[in-house]
Amino acid sequence: MYRGLSVIAIAPALDEERKIGEVVSRTPRPLVDEVLVVDDGSTDATAEVAAAHGARVLRLAATVGVGAALRAGYSEALACGYAVAVVMAGNNKDAPEEIPRLLDPIADGRADFVQGSRFLSRDRNFGDMPFHRRVAVRIHPLLFSLVARRRVTESTNGFRAVHRRVLEDPRIRLDQAWLDEYELEPYLYLCAIRLGWRTEEVPVTKRYPPRPLGQTKMKPLIGWWSILRPLVYLGLGLRR
Repeated sequence: MYRGLSVIAIAPALDEERKIGEVVSRTPRPLVDEVLVVDDGSTDATAEVAAAHGARVLRLAATVGVGAALRAGYSEALACGYAVAVVMAGNNKDAPEEIPRLLDPIADGRADFVQGSRFLSRDRNFGDMPFHRRVAVRIHPLLFSLVARRRVTESTNGFRAVHRRVLEDPRIRLDQAWLDEYELEPYLYLCAIRLGWRTEEVPVTKRYPPRPLGQTKMKPLIGWWSILRPLVYLGLGLRR
Protein backbone atom coordinates (compact mmCIF):
# COMPACT_ATOMS: atom_id res chain seq x y z
CA MET A 1 0.00 0.00 0.00
CA TYR A 2 1.59 3.28 -1.12
CA ARG A 3 0.47 6.19 1.05
CA GLY A 4 -3.08 4.89 1.23
CA LEU A 5 -3.25 3.76 -2.41
CA SER A 6 -3.58 0.14 -3.46
CA VAL A 7 -1.19 -0.35 -6.37
CA ILE A 8 -0.73 -3.04 -8.98
CA ALA A 9 2.26 -3.08 -11.34
CA ILE A 10 1.53 -4.55 -14.76
CA ALA A 11 4.28 -5.90 -17.00
CA PRO A 12 3.24 -7.19 -20.45
CA ALA A 13 5.75 -9.73 -21.69
CA LEU A 14 6.36 -11.86 -24.76
CA ASP A 15 9.25 -14.34 -24.71
CA GLU A 16 11.18 -12.48 -22.02
CA GLU A 17 12.41 -15.37 -19.87
CA ARG A 18 15.90 -13.84 -19.65
CA LYS A 19 14.65 -10.46 -18.38
CA ILE A 20 11.27 -10.80 -16.67
CA GLY A 21 12.74 -12.19 -13.44
CA GLU A 22 14.78 -9.04 -12.90
CA VAL A 23 11.76 -6.84 -13.68
CA VAL A 24 9.75 -8.57 -10.97
CA SER A 25 12.61 -8.68 -8.47
CA ARG A 26 13.40 -4.97 -8.87
CA THR A 27 9.81 -3.88 -8.23
CA PRO A 28 9.66 -2.21 -4.80
CA ARG A 29 7.56 -4.19 -2.37
CA PRO A 30 5.45 -3.56 -0.35
CA LEU A 31 4.99 -0.16 -2.04
CA VAL A 32 3.46 -2.16 -4.87
CA ASP A 33 0.81 -4.56 -3.59
CA GLU A 34 1.00 -6.93 -6.54
CA VAL A 35 3.05 -7.51 -9.68
CA LEU A 36 1.00 -8.85 -12.57
CA VAL A 37 2.85 -10.21 -15.58
CA VAL A 38 0.60 -10.50 -18.61
CA ASP A 39 2.13 -13.24 -20.72
CA ASP A 40 1.19 -12.47 -24.33
CA GLY A 41 1.39 -16.04 -25.64
CA SER A 42 5.07 -16.66 -24.90
CA THR A 43 6.63 -19.86 -26.20
CA ASP A 44 9.49 -19.80 -23.68
CA ALA A 45 9.54 -19.93 -19.85
CA THR A 46 8.44 -16.31 -19.30
CA ALA A 47 5.45 -17.31 -17.18
CA GLU A 48 7.39 -19.78 -15.04
CA VAL A 49 10.26 -17.36 -14.39
CA ALA A 50 7.88 -14.53 -13.47
CA ALA A 51 5.96 -16.74 -11.07
CA ALA A 52 9.17 -18.01 -9.49
CA HIS A 53 10.15 -14.41 -8.69
CA GLY A 54 6.84 -13.66 -7.00
CA ALA A 55 4.60 -12.30 -9.76
CA ARG A 56 1.06 -13.35 -10.50
CA VAL A 57 0.87 -14.40 -14.14
CA LEU A 58 -2.08 -13.83 -16.45
CA ARG A 59 -1.52 -16.05 -19.47
CA LEU A 60 -3.20 -15.12 -22.73
CA ALA A 61 -4.15 -17.98 -25.02
CA ALA A 62 -2.28 -16.56 -28.00
CA THR A 63 -0.05 -13.64 -28.93
CA VAL A 64 -2.47 -10.76 -29.46
CA GLY A 65 -0.25 -7.68 -29.09
CA VAL A 66 1.02 -5.42 -26.34
CA GLY A 67 -2.11 -3.25 -26.45
CA ALA A 68 -4.35 -6.27 -25.91
CA ALA A 69 -2.07 -7.44 -23.10
CA LEU A 70 -2.29 -4.04 -21.43
CA ARG A 71 -6.07 -4.05 -21.83
CA ALA A 72 -6.19 -7.40 -20.05
CA GLY A 73 -3.94 -6.05 -17.30
CA TYR A 74 -6.04 -2.93 -16.78
CA SER A 75 -9.22 -5.04 -16.66
CA GLU A 76 -7.65 -7.23 -14.01
CA ALA A 77 -6.60 -4.16 -12.01
CA LEU A 78 -10.16 -2.85 -12.01
CA ALA A 79 -11.67 -6.24 -11.21
CA CYS A 80 -9.36 -6.65 -8.22
CA GLY A 81 -10.19 -3.19 -6.88
CA TYR A 82 -6.78 -1.51 -7.20
CA ALA A 83 -6.72 2.28 -7.03
CA VAL A 84 -3.68 2.74 -9.29
CA ALA A 85 -2.20 0.68 -12.11
CA VAL A 86 1.48 1.15 -12.94
CA VAL A 87 2.73 -0.16 -16.27
CA MET A 88 6.34 -1.10 -16.84
CA ALA A 89 8.19 -2.88 -19.63
CA GLY A 90 8.55 -6.63 -19.37
CA ASN A 91 11.96 -6.50 -21.08
CA ASN A 92 13.72 -4.63 -18.27
CA LYS A 93 14.06 -1.27 -20.05
CA ASP A 94 12.45 0.63 -17.17
CA ALA A 95 13.65 1.14 -13.61
CA PRO A 96 10.97 -0.24 -11.28
CA GLU A 97 12.78 1.43 -8.38
CA GLU A 98 11.44 4.72 -9.81
CA ILE A 99 7.79 3.72 -9.40
CA PRO A 100 7.38 6.14 -6.44
CA ARG A 101 8.07 9.01 -8.87
CA LEU A 102 5.00 7.94 -10.83
CA LEU A 103 2.86 7.47 -7.73
CA ASP A 104 3.70 10.69 -5.85
CA PRO A 105 1.59 13.07 -8.02
CA ILE A 106 -1.42 10.77 -7.68
CA ALA A 107 -0.94 10.25 -3.94
CA ASP A 108 -0.61 14.03 -3.46
CA GLY A 109 -3.82 14.66 -5.39
CA ARG A 110 -2.12 16.53 -8.23
CA ALA A 111 -2.70 14.07 -11.07
CA ASP A 112 -4.86 11.22 -12.31
CA PHE A 113 -2.41 10.09 -15.00
CA VAL A 114 1.38 10.28 -14.65
CA GLN A 115 3.60 9.81 -17.68
CA GLY A 116 7.25 8.88 -17.30
CA SER A 117 9.60 10.88 -19.52
CA ARG A 118 13.15 9.87 -20.31
CA PHE A 119 13.75 13.37 -21.67
CA LEU A 120 13.19 15.01 -18.28
CA SER A 121 15.81 12.78 -16.68
CA ARG A 122 19.40 13.83 -16.18
CA ASP A 123 20.40 10.31 -17.18
CA ARG A 124 20.43 10.42 -20.98
CA ASN A 125 22.12 7.04 -21.35
CA PHE A 126 19.42 5.14 -23.23
CA GLY A 127 21.60 2.05 -23.61
CA ASP A 128 21.75 0.17 -26.90
CA MET A 129 18.70 1.91 -28.35
CA PRO A 130 17.96 1.06 -32.00
CA PHE A 131 18.18 3.97 -34.43
CA HIS A 132 14.56 3.66 -35.59
CA ARG A 133 13.41 3.95 -31.98
CA ARG A 134 15.56 7.06 -31.46
CA VAL A 135 13.83 8.68 -34.43
CA ALA A 136 10.34 7.66 -33.33
CA VAL A 137 10.62 8.82 -29.71
CA ARG A 138 11.84 12.24 -30.83
CA ILE A 139 9.24 12.92 -33.53
CA HIS A 140 6.17 11.41 -31.89
CA PRO A 141 5.95 13.87 -28.95
CA LEU A 142 5.93 16.79 -31.40
CA LEU A 143 3.00 15.39 -33.35
CA PHE A 144 1.26 14.25 -30.17
CA SER A 145 1.53 17.76 -28.73
CA LEU A 146 -0.10 19.23 -31.83
CA VAL A 147 -3.08 16.88 -31.59
CA ALA A 148 -3.37 17.18 -27.80
CA ARG A 149 -2.88 20.96 -27.92
CA ARG A 150 -0.54 20.60 -24.99
CA ARG A 151 3.22 20.25 -25.01
CA VAL A 152 4.54 16.91 -23.84
CA THR A 153 8.11 15.66 -23.87
CA GLU A 154 7.29 11.96 -24.00
CA SER A 155 4.37 10.11 -25.57
CA THR A 156 5.52 6.59 -26.43
CA ASN A 157 7.02 5.60 -23.09
CA GLY A 158 4.85 2.91 -21.50
CA PHE A 159 6.24 3.55 -17.99
CA ARG A 160 3.29 5.33 -16.37
CA ALA A 161 0.71 5.28 -13.58
CA VAL A 162 -3.05 5.60 -14.04
CA HIS A 163 -5.76 6.05 -11.42
CA ARG A 164 -8.76 3.75 -11.79
CA ARG A 165 -11.12 6.69 -12.30
CA VAL A 166 -9.45 7.30 -15.68
CA LEU A 167 -9.74 3.66 -16.68
CA GLU A 168 -13.40 3.67 -15.66
CA ASP A 169 -14.24 6.70 -17.81
CA PRO A 170 -16.81 5.36 -20.34
CA ARG A 171 -15.57 7.86 -22.92
CA ILE A 172 -12.26 6.00 -23.08
CA ARG A 173 -12.80 2.82 -25.10
CA LEU A 174 -9.85 0.54 -24.59
CA ASP A 175 -11.83 -2.41 -25.94
CA GLN A 176 -11.48 -1.32 -29.58
CA ALA A 177 -9.73 -3.96 -31.68
CA TRP A 178 -7.51 -1.41 -33.47
CA LEU A 179 -5.75 -0.77 -30.15
CA ASP A 180 -4.32 -4.30 -29.92
CA GLU A 181 -0.75 -3.35 -30.77
CA TYR A 182 1.23 -0.21 -29.84
CA GLU A 183 -1.76 2.10 -30.38
CA LEU A 184 -3.21 1.71 -26.88
CA GLU A 185 -0.48 3.59 -25.02
CA PRO A 186 -0.65 6.91 -26.95
CA TYR A 187 -4.44 6.53 -27.27
CA LEU A 188 -4.94 6.36 -23.51
CA TYR A 189 -2.61 9.30 -22.86
CA LEU A 190 -4.23 11.42 -25.55
CA CYS A 191 -7.73 10.63 -24.28
CA ALA A 192 -6.75 11.49 -20.72
CA ILE A 193 -5.54 14.92 -21.81
CA ARG A 194 -8.40 15.71 -24.17
CA LEU A 195 -11.03 14.62 -21.65
CA GLY A 196 -9.67 16.90 -18.95
CA TRP A 197 -8.02 14.43 -16.61
CA ARG A 198 -5.08 15.86 -14.69
CA THR A 199 -1.83 14.64 -16.25
CA GLU A 200 1.77 15.16 -15.24
CA GLU A 201 5.17 14.13 -16.56
CA VAL A 202 7.98 12.95 -14.28
CA PRO A 203 11.61 12.07 -15.07
CA VAL A 204 12.36 8.35 -15.42
CA THR A 205 15.17 6.19 -16.70
CA LYS A 206 14.83 4.24 -19.95
CA ARG A 207 17.70 2.00 -20.90
CA TYR A 208 17.68 -0.56 -23.68
CA PRO A 209 19.44 -3.87 -22.98
CA PRO A 210 22.32 -5.15 -25.12
CA ARG A 211 21.26 -6.33 -28.56
CA PRO A 212 21.96 -10.06 -27.93
CA LEU A 213 19.34 -10.01 -25.14
CA GLY A 214 16.69 -8.52 -27.43
CA GLN A 215 15.81 -4.83 -27.31
CA THR A 216 12.42 -4.19 -28.84
CA LYS A 217 9.81 -6.09 -30.83
CA MET A 218 8.66 -2.94 -32.63
CA LYS A 219 9.39 -3.03 -36.36
CA PRO A 220 10.25 0.30 -38.02
CA LEU A 221 7.44 0.94 -40.53
CA ILE A 222 4.64 -1.14 -39.02
CA GLY A 223 5.51 0.05 -35.51
CA TRP A 224 5.65 3.70 -36.55
CA TRP A 225 2.18 3.53 -38.06
CA SER A 226 0.95 1.77 -34.94
CA ILE A 227 2.00 4.62 -32.63
CA LEU A 228 0.88 7.29 -35.10
CA ARG A 229 -2.56 5.84 -35.79
CA PRO A 230 -4.23 7.20 -32.62
CA LEU A 231 -3.04 10.70 -33.49
CA VAL A 232 -4.48 10.40 -37.00
CA TYR A 233 -7.74 8.79 -36.00
CA LEU A 234 -8.51 11.01 -33.01
CA GLY A 235 -7.08 14.12 -34.61
CA LEU A 236 -9.36 13.73 -37.64
CA GLY A 237 -12.31 12.49 -35.59
CA LEU A 238 -12.30 9.07 -37.27
CA ARG A 239 -12.33 7.24 -33.94
CA ARG A 240 -12.99 8.14 -30.35
